[in-house]
Amino acid sequence: MDAVALRALLTWYAEMGIDDITGEVPSDFSEWTGPAKKMPQVPQPAQQAPRAASPQPKPAPAPIIPGDAPVPADEAIAAAKAAAAAATDIESLREAIMAFDGCPLKPGARNTVIDDGIAGAPLMLLGEAPGRDEDRIGKPFVGRAGQLLDRMLAAIGHSRQEGELAPAYISNAIFWRPPGNRAPTKAEIAICFPFVERLIELNAPKVIITLGNTPTQTLFEDAPGITRSRGTWRDHATAGGAVIPVLPTFHPAFLLRQPAQKRLAWADLIEIRKRLQS
Repeated sequence: MDAVALRALLTWYAEMGIDDITGEVPSDFSEWTGPAKKMPQVPQPAQQAPRAASPQPKPAPAPIIPGDAPVPADEAIAAAKAAAAAATDIESLREAIMAFDGCPLKPGARNTVIDDGIAGAPLMLLGEAPGRDEDRIGKPFVGRAGQLLDRMLAAIGHSRQEGELAPAYISNAIFWRPPGNRAPTKAEIAICFPFVERLIELNAPKVIITLGNTPTQTLFEDAPGITRSRGTWRDHATAGGAVIPVLPTFHPAFLLRQPAQKRLAWADLIEIRKRLQS
């Protein structure tokens, strides 16, 4: 394997959450056929008959400590709705998300990854879930996919940084990294959705871009896969009655793996620029 291919493979492993390699192939210890460990035999005195071993009492089950068991999804969703509704601005909503413990992903994550960019921007982007770099730093889209996203935004005159370009605001459908970068479950999406919906309502963007399957199907449960969804405008109605146009497109991480699809993503960006300028 040449250096370029090896670098690409190691980068792929890192993006998938593989932090350590202990062998060339996974080990299946269920097929272990090695010698079993034998317990030493204690000799019995010759003049005494061996005694039958007295039964050992079974250990008592470990006590259940409050907070160990996950909160039922319906209770977590209700708590998220109440906390989101109580937030009156984006800063108080950030505090509510940081304090929320109802999502089962939170205990395994390093950071709560909420948003980046300029709140109140006319362009809002929704990603899927934090990856390894985002979980480490605490901001969305900070790895190679984030660098590509910044170039995509600059191509239509927008940026998450304050400056000469028009502002953009970025968040995710999920605020905590799923283990191994797996896709979030429907329950995890539903638990985070009240916060996402309130974030959209408070930000009040002119246009929303959903990047990939998860945010698209978060806003539209009937949406097909991103290959069929991208490039088709849909409307998202907020709880307050506002209707915001949404355009799904490919996630930048997908474009890094499939560069040929960048032409379709560029067509989507042109449509977004037209809508923002109208």
